[in-house]
Amino acid sequence: MIRLNFFLFSFLVPLLVISLVTTGLCKEAGDATSHINQTPPLMDSIRFSKEIRLCNIRIPHDFPQVRQRLEKEMLLALWNRPQVILWIKRSAMYFPEIEKILTQENLPLDLKYVPVIESALRPHSNSSKGAVGYWQFLKSTGKRYGLRIDTNIDERKNIFKSTLAACKYFKKLNTEFDSYLLALSAYNMGEFGLHTEIEAQENKDYFSLYLPLETQRYVFKIIAAKLILESPEKYGFFLHPSELYPALQFSKINFNLDEDISLVLIAQAAGISFKTIKDMNPEIKGYYLDSGRRTILVPEGKEKGFKKRLSNLYDIRQKRYKTKFHVVQPGESLTGIAQHYNMTLPSLLRLNKFSFKKLIHPGDRLLVR
Repeated sequence: MIRLNFFLFSFLVPLLVISLVTTGLCKEAGDATSHINQTPPLMDSIRFSKEIRLCNIRIPHDFPQVRQRLEKEMLLALWNRPQVILWIKRSAMYFPEIEKILTQENLPLDLKYVPVIESALRPHSNSSKGAVGYWQFLKSTGKRYGLRIDTNIDERKNIFKSTLAACKYFKKLNTEFDSYLLALSAYNMGEFGLHTEIEAQENKDYFSLYLPLETQRYVFKIIAAKLILESPEKYGFFLHPSELYPALQFSKINFNLDEDISLVLIAQAAGISFKTIKDMNPEIKGYYLDSGRRTILVPEGKEKGFKKRLSNLYDIRQKRYKTKFHVVQPGESLTGIAQHYNMTLPSLLRLNKFSFKKLIHPGDRLLVR
């Protein structure tokens, strides 16, 4: 027993010394940056000592039911810390443009937190119900508020036009319900559904209404996003300005197209990649920009001389690639037609704006080169 105790003593003491020294060194080295890695206790995040407002409406978090709902959304949001980091980074990119439009439309700046909750500020976000884009418009609602949504363009993915459409919608909802909290609820569940609940319950007070569970959470998700994004350091998110995504910087090019034109040609005229065109103009579908009056975004400075270069490139391509028509005959396939004209199948599909699932029939006219 004595030998065993001596062995444990001789083994543990050095480990204890190393541990103390290491702890001291780590503390000394980490003093300057300790706040960066420090995550406040979760309980601190749901101690609401100050007044909370959304769209200048006081949120009565001293009421037990209200506090319970807000605490839940705060805890769930903070649990997904990677998502919050992306919120913070993307908000630096998009909030300046969203705030500019909200200010022009004389709407509360707090509405900028709606696309955070709806799409995490992602243009290509889509839901199982068919909602698309930053503000998650359904096709019918988007068209009702002026968005172009068809086989060539989906402006729900355009941050400027979709935000303007959302402003029009919120103005209408706030006029209709005389409350931004109810307007937000209607945005989530639809005007008819909210009117039905108000009438059935004979109550227009948001905090007293029993609404679908998703809508009950909706406003409180927005409040949680606002609290976190207004004071990220309070919740343990210390991001240096250099770590944020840069604010949008772009030049607009307006021009008229007499016919559809390849995005590759547009990218070449701007001196940028096809990917850059698609990233900066996510509303454009496929490989072509259709005819008409069009506006595209390009990196700053790339608009200089663009129209002249595009005209020259178009003339060169027209001389090099003369398009003609092929009339589909019985038994022909897209693959066979492409091989006959020494084209690849993808190039034939792009030229005719077809998908791989496209079916052709005798008598159809295809563009070929």
